[in-house]
Amino acid sequence: MLKTILSQVKEFKRVSILTPVFVLGEVILEMVIPLLMASIIDEGVTAGNIDHIKTTGLWMLLLAVVSLCLGLLSARFGAQASAGLARNLRQAMFEKIQTYSFSNIDKFSTSSLITRLTTDVTNVQNAYMMILRMCSRAPASLLVAMVLSFSINAKLASVYLVAVVVLGVLLFLIMSRAMKYFKQVFQKYDDMNASVQENVTGIRVVKAYVREDHENKKFQKASQNIYKTFLSAEKILSWNAPLMNFTVYACILLISWLGANMIVSSSLTTGELMNLLTYCMNILMSLMMLSMVFVMITMSTASAERICEVLKEEPDLVNPEHPVHTIADGSVEFRHVDFSYEPDTELIQDLNLHVEKGQHVAIVGPTGAGKTTIVNLLMRFYDVDSGSILLSGHDIADYSRASTRDRFGMVLQDTWLFGGTIAENVAFGKPDATREEIIRACDEAYCDHFIRTLPQGYDTVIGSDTSSISSGQKQLLTIARALLAQRELLILDEATSNVDTRTELLIQKAMDRLMRGRTCFIIAH
Repeated sequence: MLKTILSQVKEFKRVSILTPVFVLGEVILEMVIPLLMASIIDEGVTAGNIDHIKTTGLWMLLLAVVSLCLGLLSARFGAQASAGLARNLRQAMFEKIQTYSFSNIDKFSTSSLITRLTTDVTNVQNAYMMILRMCSRAPASLLVAMVLSFSINAKLASVYLVAVVVLGVLLFLIMSRAMKYFKQVFQKYDDMNASVQENVTGIRVVKAYVREDHENKKFQKASQNIYKTFLSAEKILSWNAPLMNFTVYACILLISWLGANMIVSSSLTTGELMNLLTYCMNILMSLMMLSMVFVMITMSTASAERICEVLKEEPDLVNPEHPVHTIADGSVEFRHVDFSYEPDTELIQDLNLHVEKGQHVAIVGPTGAGKTTIVNLLMRFYDVDSGSILLSGHDIADYSRASTRDRFGMVLQDTWLFGGTIAENVAFGKPDATREEIIRACDEAYCDHFIRTLPQGYDTVIGSDTSSISSGQKQLLTIARALLAQRELLILDEATSNVDTRTELLIQKAMDRLMRGRTCFIIAH
């Protein structure tokens, strides 16, 4: 898992290395300042040496300024590294999803993928930032402060050592108990996002049936589950602060009492005692920072595992080692094809079909008969269980997936428009199309007229959920998209289901021109 996540650091390796280097420099300078303060007290104030106070004070000021600069640099580079890691993770996940077959996508829900791309990546980003800064600062500060404390007085410093060991064990126990709740919470985020997605997508149905209260209760339940899980984890983590405060104050009291006795017996100076108290706070605050890092790492570990599931998921469909790229004609043949979505539940059994180039095939049957499944197999969205599908005499598994799908034009029952202008949507299958070609395709699909009535015409911005155009108009745009693409094979899946009778007659004329000379699969009831 760690190797998978860190592989996405890529061009941000340099700043990822510089961040802890600057943090280490900042820590060293901060640890030197108390030594100078002790020198001012013992050799300046006590001895009445004003020159020593001035000189040492200037050195303290210089070290403080340099330490501040190093801190600013570490913060800047740390932010750059963590934000860069998050960007690369999202990009890698999105690119990986593009390689998935339908069966791969079926393993993840849409809401789960969205959560992984957003919430989970943000958790990993925050954890990486804390690891680069706090996780390097805290151990370094603790180690340097401990070494300097022992160099001042080993007897008093041993108090810190005992406190660190005891507190470290207790913090580990707290973190291990909280971990199981953080693993659960992100699955509950998926449920909540699914509830939001369903509600927003089906908002018209919800309002039409006056089911707002039902949807509110469903969302409240999902949100309440997250609340309860986080609350259980926070109840355990709430022991962190009391344990830390108790340890800090116990150490301060013990060091003060023992140190006062040593000052009286002249075995310790006042400056050294102040030094030890300063290092006490540094050591215990370092433990506090480590506990915060452990909390974030605990949360992000569950998120990192979910991200790695997406990155490590191997596509079920892969290109052959030496793929065929050229499709000679549009002939198609199904040979003894069997297919099922679920084991032991065959949907297609021993399908044999031969279609010559330019032939039109109607696939007719009731809902659930497997009409769309046939074209999904033809476009190799799924692989057959047995048998083979030949395209121009070659098994479709011998072609690259891009070569196969680049030969198909599709008009589906469920229209889908992407965020962008109308012109961009029509040219989705042919990005280099000229404006004249786009207008010609829309004219042939009988949608040029309504496009020109829109405020910005072909530059009108639309999307999948736009309400500025009707369902029938969306369907016309997808037909124009297929007309513009000019592919050798055409799939029409209930292509005229969302238009009125008059428009359907016009579309049929356009379809006649579109299907001329092409191999066509027409799905209908």
